[in-house]
Amino acid sequence: MKKLFLTSSASSVISDIVPKLGFNPEGKKLVFIKTAAENLGDSNPAWLEEDRQALLDQGFVVTDYTLTGKNEEQLRSDLNAYDVIFVSGGNTFYLLQEAQKSGFIPVVQELVKEKVYIGSSAGSVICGPEIGLVSNLDDAKIATDIKGYKGFTIVDFCILPHWGSGYFKKLYLEDEMEHAYTLDHKIILLNDNQYVEVKDEWYKIVDIAK
Repeated sequence: MKKLFLTSSASSVISDIVPKLGFNPEGKKLVFIKTAAENLGDSNPAWLEEDRQALLDQGFVVTDYTLTGKNEEQLRSDLNAYDVIFVSGGNTFYLLQEAQKSGFIPVVQELVKEKVYIGSSAGSVICGPEIGLVSNLDDAKIATDIKGYKGFTIVDFCILPHWGSGYFKKLYLEDEMEHAYTLDHKIILLNDNQYVEVKDEWYKIVDIAK
């Protein structure tokens, strides 16, 4: 069964996700793919550490991992050892570039059939049919070798993360929306207290705000 949890901010909602995993996370192996955050100028941004610590607090055994410099054979061998695939936030365009170069796309399309996938921000956006709608949120210019904007196509909708966030307000209200709504895809505006729960072809938006 395909089971995904697509978040804006994993640390904000992981406690609500864990009871839906179908297993106790204590001691389960989680690979923390942090590729999207590698080219941001800050080797350990606070939000990345918050996501990692939230997963550790739930009992996962967390291993940091990068797609950069890997090939498809390595990825299949390495990632089969994990129970949960976690893809972090950062720059969605850089993440897609490295996914393309490494051969991660066909690998993750197979892995989600048997393992849980959790995405945070960029790691959620990239699961959809295309990522061009976040061109005003992320700097596409840093992905100089990207080959088109087609996403993983694991789900048939596009996520716009951090809806309502003060930091992203100007980008959304003044720049983003006119561009986004010209796309021929379903769009989900996801705030930091929400996530999309996906089971096979079924999905729903869960809001944990009190």
